[in-house]
Amino acid sequence: MNNGIGIAAGLLFIGTIIGSVLLTEKMNVEKPEQQVAVSSQSSGTQIAYNPPSLDDVPEGPMGEAITYGYNLVNETYSVADPYVGNKLSCTSCHAGAGLDEDSSSFVGVTAVYPQYIARSGKIVTIEDRINGCMVRSMNGEKLELGSDEMKAMVAYFTYISEGIPVGADLPWRMKNSMDDVPTPSVADGEELYSKSCIACHAGDGSGTDPNTGPALWGDNSFNDGAGLARVSKMAGYIQQNMPAGAGGTLSDQDAADLAAFILMQDRPEWKNHDKDWPNGGKPNDTMHKERREGIKNGTINWDEVLSSN
Repeated sequence: MNNGIGIAAGLLFIGTIIGSVLLTEKMNVEKPEQQVAVSSQSSGTQIAYNPPSLDDVPEGPMGEAITYGYNLVNETYSVADPYVGNKLSCTSCHAGAGLDEDSSSFVGVTAVYPQYIARSGKIVTIEDRINGCMVRSMNGEKLELGSDEMKAMVAYFTYISEGIPVGADLPWRMKNSMDDVPTPSVADGEELYSKSCIACHAGDGSGTDPNTGPALWGDNSFNDGAGLARVSKMAGYIQQNMPAGAGGTLSDQDAADLAAFILMQDRPEWKNHDKDWPNGGKPNDTMHKERREGIKNGTINWDEVLSSN
């Protein structure tokens, strides 16, 4: 590791978080609003989910970079420790280092970047997107663009996206969002969490393992700038992926209740909320500090939070 070590994420909460997200953001546990892939072509055809096996990684420097990239994604909290500000990995939100088709897969991600992301207000590259997750879902620091870590992550994402053309329809992407979130009940969310979630995520939300039971709140979770800090994203992610191995079984109401309970808890604060969405269209459902306090003191206006722009 020449330049980086010798940061999720990422929600992501991503998102993780987060956001995932982890990349979450997504890479995306986060679904960037108003995305437009920068491309001179659009196939309009669906692509079969068939990423190359890690057993077939080539030998030599490229293979070493791909393998290192996999390790960075799967164990971000330890392999990229100097850059990570919590105890999450990209796998916290993107199961199997982004190879799980049903859990915010990274397969094909290099075929959709560069693209416009409204939260940034500009066209971002895959490197920008990685760093977005590093500072939000991982609550850490950006990777240097020329570092071994950044090169390795891009190499890994490129390898698992092999054969996917720019503009292809990737049906496994952009699933973790709930368009019409019902008014949540925090009390019901707390009860459901205590029955179904504490075995993996602990009663205090601190988690039991970054990959199989990541921290959902507290110092070791994603910050409130991650995509998963939005009620619609957290509810969608929960419904799509939880409980582990039984995704899609929770009702909209149960997912919303859990999302509200989780997001009312204290977590690291994103310092640049005022710089997000510079061209307008900022969503209403981000659970920043004032919103969390509103839930705790009973002044939260859920109609306002869940209203569309």
